[in-house]
Amino acid sequence: MDHTALELIELGAVFFGLGLLGRLAGRIGLSPIPLYLIGGLCFGTGGLIPLGDIGEFTSLASEVGVVLLLLLLGLEYSATELMTGLRRSWMGGVLDIVLNAAPGIAVALILGWGPVGAMVMGGVTYISSSGIVAKVLSDLGRLGNRETPTILSILVFEDLVMAVYLPILTALLVGVTLLGGLEAVAISVAVIAVVLVVALRWGRYVSMVVDSPDREVFLLKVLGAALLVAGLASALQVSAAVGAFLLGIAISGSTAHNATRLLEPLRDLFAAVFFVVFGLNTDPRAIPPVLGWAIVLAVSTSLTKIATGWWAARRAGIGKLGRARAGAALIARGEFSIVIAGLAVSYAAVPNELAALATAYVLIMAVLGPIAAKFVEPVARALQRTPAHQ
Repeated sequence: MDHTALELIELGAVFFGLGLLGRLAGRIGLSPIPLYLIGGLCFGTGGLIPLGDIGEFTSLASEVGVVLLLLLLGLEYSATELMTGLRRSWMGGVLDIVLNAAPGIAVALILGWGPVGAMVMGGVTYISSSGIVAKVLSDLGRLGNRETPTILSILVFEDLVMAVYLPILTALLVGVTLLGGLEAVAISVAVIAVVLVVALRWGRYVSMVVDSPDREVFLLKVLGAALLVAGLASALQVSAAVGAFLLGIAISGSTAHNATRLLEPLRDLFAAVFFVVFGLNTDPRAIPPVLGWAIVLAVSTSLTKIATGWWAARRAGIGKLGRARAGAALIARGEFSIVIAGLAVSYAAVPNELAALATAYVLIMAVLGPIAAKFVEPVARALQRTPAHQ
């Protein structure tokens, strides 16, 4: 068969399969991320039917997926909201780092993956999935709850931490010296500070540059700007994902709202490809040996996220039921954890088992998170019930 014809057939099968998996996820009320990862595992290295003719396209598409994921995440926040969230949640955010990065670091060191592997796994277990959490809160009708601002503040803090963490991780993966690492951190902090100042003072001008009444022109300008900024950020060792996130922050008002509506279908498409590609590059035969560790991490970091949300909500004066809801809402891990693991694997700086562990961990947490958020309230009410109420 002609090579181009075979590529089109495989690509069409991948997209159609993703559509079926997405519909199945919607039917059972779960995030599609675990199913996309499983789909990649089935058709990648060591899978049922390896796909070998679309690697070049899917590799680039997955990079675009990361850029769009982070761009739309940035579009959800204004610079003012970020600063307010940072002031409100910094103590809970610091506790979040300590409690939730520690299990990943400990497991990586126990498995002999060294300091770089420890930093990667610390990031994988630390960061909650903003996309899954936001969808769960919306689906459960909790966006107006008293604990929701606390949850969102923790997520904002995590996103800002990622803006510093990813450039540092990239520098370590490249193998720079201590001086080079400090330089990467300095550049990252400087870029973030400049973008926040620009967004606070001149954000409307950034929005004016990319805005257009014509949908086609608007799409081309926003997407082109995102890829340009991501590429320049990557060249400065600041991380393409962070560059896209910062551009999203700089775009504000109705322009941000319109850009989100226009880019959401593209984000969903390319982000799905990103998760599938990560699965394609992970040998499913490597998962059983690390499945026990994935379960250990899932249990421990579920408890630490609950503790984080409980403490932050308590500090905000929220009752016990709201504290339990806040903690359970933060359990889900997803896109950022896979972005971190994928970045490490792309530089071949960590063992292949790390990708397998990250995949198994995210599969568990992306399923466990929404379930915990849904059932935490009836469970908490049952635990609070006294014999007098029975």
